[in-house]
Amino acid sequence: MKISLIAFKQHRLRLLLGAALVAGATLWLLNRHSVAAPAVAAVSRPALTVSTVTMRSEQWAQTLSANGSIVPWQEALIGAQLPGVRIADVKVSIGDRVRRGEILATLDNALHPAGGDVPQGRIVAPDDGVISSVSANVGSMPQTGTELFRLIRQGRLEWQAELTAEELMRLRRGMRASITLSGGRTVQGTVRAISPKVEMQTRFGHALVRLDDSNAIVAGVFARGTFDLSGGTRKLSSLPQTAVMQRGSMTYVLVVDAASRVHERAVAIGQRLGDRVEIRQGLDPAERVVETGGPFLTEGDVVQVVKE
Repeated sequence: MKISLIAFKQHRLRLLLGAALVAGATLWLLNRHSVAAPAVAAVSRPALTVSTVTMRSEQWAQTLSANGSIVPWQEALIGAQLPGVRIADVKVSIGDRVRRGEILATLDNALHPAGGDVPQGRIVAPDDGVISSVSANVGSMPQTGTELFRLIRQGRLEWQAELTAEELMRLRRGMRASITLSGGRTVQGTVRAISPKVEMQTRFGHALVRLDDSNAIVAGVFARGTFDLSGGTRKLSSLPQTAVMQRGSMTYVLVVDAASRVHERAVAIGQRLGDRVEIRQGLDPAERVVETGGPFLTEGDVVQVVKE
């Protein structure tokens, strides 16, 4: 019985020693990991490789852009002057250029023998211009006042720009404008008239710009133009448009700090010219901003900056 008690105590001692060894090993492993963890956490992999830019000081003209259409300066509506007179011949077609007094159509004056020697025996152009519409037909007997021809007076066309009330108030007669047609052709013009009101339904008014050269331009074509508001140039700072982002009503850029982390910075922008955007407020000239890839980054991301 005494031997069994000694064996039991020896077995219990071995169990205690084993537990102590396991506890010591576990404590050692925990201490080792606790020391290594901060070193791992301190290493942040770059979210993206980016190039950076700073604002560029430039000389720009102050401009205002708008959309619109090419319209005739004035269209003369030409109709019949006598009822019950048959059209004997039509002398012109759409697109013909005519001179003032040129015969557009002759009338059959069988019911008016003296008519051949008076203006009622023919229909003539009231001004130089281009025929834009012909509804006269040989043999028809139009009523008085029925439209037979339309004439674009002097062949002059204008750009009719659509603008808000605030934009209209920035324009003045005589300002120059550059108009780009859908085919890429650019023509110059001068503001001739400015609408004194806007339409209640659309909230847009119109400015009419007389084109310096309207040859080979078709009325009704869409055109985009730019008004020169300054009559010269002004100094400003700009960034590439790829560096400027929009989220809702907020316009912002991503500034890269000394630790290569990005931070959102709200900015106020102005006009655009090509692929450049004017930066009016919110950024210092020396601050570096992400040039491209901004939509893939969030506040606080670490980036790898490509040397400029």
